[in-house]
Formats: sequence, structure tokens, C-alpha cells
Amino acid sequence: MTAKIGYDDVEVGTELPAQSFPVTRATLVQYAGASGDFNPIHWNEKFAKEVGLPDVIAHGMFTMAEAVRVVTDWVGDPAAVVEYGVRFTKPVVVPNDDEGALIEVSAKVAAKLDDHQVRVDLTATSAGQKVLGLSRAVVRLA
Repeated sequence: MTAKIGYDDVEVGTELPAQSFPVTRATLVQYAGASGDFNPIHWNEKFAKEVGLPDVIAHGMFTMAEAVRVVTDWVGDPAAVVEYGVRFTKPVVVPNDDEGALIEVSAKVAAKLDDHQVRVDLTATSAGQKVLGLSRAVVRLA
């Protein structure tokens, strides 16, 4: 695969299509199985509350991965992401109901770099709170 977005076709300020990602307790159990992260704060409400959390929370790496999907869907090639980092600012609280939580992600090109690369800044929120800070990806475009 190669990036389907051309470097010359974007400018600083170009907005990527925003996306929303639903998260349920079932999603967390599936992620735990795939990642091997069975920390009970991600599936056991009683334990999560005993350690001071408001409820079960989504895995940080899961939240990070969902957010970068906005970038990989836009560019068309996950391998085009050459650098990605975030700071975890608030947890994604996932209630035990039919709806769960929603991670809402927007992004825009913040800088054009050398070698057909751009820096994309992402904003990820859940329940009206920013859940990732300094969320940035460097992407190599066509």
C-alpha cells in the first residue's frame, strides 16, 4: 500500500474527516484478549471503584489506537504513519450498559515537514473531556 493523499494536495489547516468510535465492555474484553492486558480496571467494576476510578476504563493503548484510525483512514496506508505519540489526560469511562462510551476524534494538518511528511494534530474526547493530550502523528504522503 502507499499513501493515497499527495503532499502537494494538503495545506496547514487541512481537516481530516472526524470519526466517532463506540466502546462497550465487550469491546474491552475483546481488546484484553488480543493484547494480553487483563488488568481488572478494564473489566471489573468493583475493582476499578476500589482503586479510586469512577468505573471500568478503556485501555490507554486501545484509546490511542482508535484515535490514530482517523489518520490511517485518511491517508489510506497505516505504514505511512512514521511517528505517533500521545499523553493520556483522562480515562475513557465505559459504563455497563448497552451504549458504553464514545471516543470522538478530529484531526488537522498542523505542519508541512521535509520528505513529503506532515504533522497531524489529533483531538480525542469522551463524555466532553479531552482524553488524549499532545496527540500527534507524522505521516509520509505520496
